[in-house]
Amino acid sequence: MALTIMARIGFLKNASTLSRVPTTRPERRHQLKGDRNEMFAIDLVHPFRLVFEPNRDPLPRRKDGGIDLEQVTAIKILEVVDYH
Repeated sequence: MALTIMARIGFLKNASTLSRVPTTRPERRHQLKGDRNEMFAIDLVHPFRLVFEPNRDPLPRRKDGGIDLEQVTAIKILEVVDYH
């Protein structure tokens, strides 16, 4: 698991914006729902996820109210967790 975590952190570090992190495997960036609505996760070793949030205040928004991933250039890693 440690190697996977290090690889994912390296990938996140090298992405110029959050929009550059793929929504397909192996990273599979996805926005969370419910009480984690403005957080994101990427896959680790099933069922674990690396959970993070944009490190920008205020959050950049699109016209439809969603987070503008092109404007997210920094993140804050919150946890490694199995939230299922």
